[in-house]
Amino acid sequence: MTGKREFGLVVYGATGYTGRLVCEYLNQRYGVNGDVKWAMAGRSRAKLEQVRDEMGIPKGIPLVVADAGNVESVKSLVAQTQVILTTVGPYQKYGSELVGLCCEVGTDYVDLCGEPAWMHEMIAQYGAAAKASGARIVFSCGFDSVPFDLGVLFLQLAALKKWGKPLARVKGRVRAMKGTFSGGTLESFRLTMKAAAQKPELVKVLTDPFALTERFIGPEQPTGMAPIFEPDLNSWSAPFVMATINTKNIHRSNLLLAHRYGENFVYDEMLLTGPGEKGEMTAKAVAADKSMAKSPMQPGEGPTKEERETGFYDLLFVGRGEEGQVLKACVKGDKDPGYGSTSKMISECAIALLKNPASVPGGLWTPASALGERLIERLEAHAGLTFSLEN
Repeated sequence: MTGKREFGLVVYGATGYTGRLVCEYLNQRYGVNGDVKWAMAGRSRAKLEQVRDEMGIPKGIPLVVADAGNVESVKSLVAQTQVILTTVGPYQKYGSELVGLCCEVGTDYVDLCGEPAWMHEMIAQYGAAAKASGARIVFSCGFDSVPFDLGVLFLQLAALKKWGKPLARVKGRVRAMKGTFSGGTLESFRLTMKAAAQKPELVKVLTDPFALTERFIGPEQPTGMAPIFEPDLNSWSAPFVMATINTKNIHRSNLLLAHRYGENFVYDEMLLTGPGEKGEMTAKAVAADKSMAKSPMQPGEGPTKEERETGFYDLLFVGRGEEGQVLKACVKGDKDPGYGSTSKMISECAIALLKNPASVPGGLWTPASALGERLIERLEAHAGLTFSLEN
């Protein structure tokens, strides 16, 4: 990125459900006189003013009108800022042009994307342009995939420090979680399934754990698509809906980190349901659940403030080395994972990019590969996440 920009950080989609939460967090953390010059952007100035006033955000926070349907307005927005934080999804519908413009002028970018087919397309289409302009494009900066991506990194760094070798096999397991899906997540899911029905070649991208590793193919990976009993965890495990995107991002992180986890790295992700008959019944019920596909929830809808505030998640990562070494790590987050925690995570990803302009060169990155330990520190300091080793 070259030249001085008017804004350090712009929240694009500031009047949407998640965008409002991001602005609320940035206002609480940085206000109008902090060391981050940020602005709110959306399609309507009147709506921006309304949201700003409703949320008690100072009038000193700039408002920028930019509409995905008006290319010149988006181009002007991109040219004015160092980092674009976009909550305007589904990204396969609204994000391609924005990524292209950022890559063209060298503007950094973060999003909440959980759409692997679109990410696969963006990597192929804009990888060279991002490297040339210096734009650092970081996908998946919310619950998918920050806690999982950084959880694996945290575990592997501990293993390297302890044994000088990475862990060849890591299991990511959701031990507990309280939260709801967003209307935007559901709309992304619907559009992805529709696109796959129209383009059968997308099915391979969606099912391939190495879909984002640019021709690198590692060893065969567990599918995680059927209930299993895991003696080492004394629990049944069920398919986890976010695994489809998280596993791809983690393998891409490994690639971008010069295979710090090893070229034979194996990873899967599932939901722990407990031991015995009850655990088995729960695992089978989770595997058979089709409610996500049938949900009537639409973009812009989400949980109440009370639901967000009382949400949480507890993730376990169990690693095993080639010589039998075992190491465990835990990542916990306060608040509802899809909104309360996600709005803080994407904000801190954007701030970490802004404050570390030389962390990585231009390119299309994952949170772990672009920001690594710096981001872990920020999330623990500001965003209610904890990273710890377990016995």
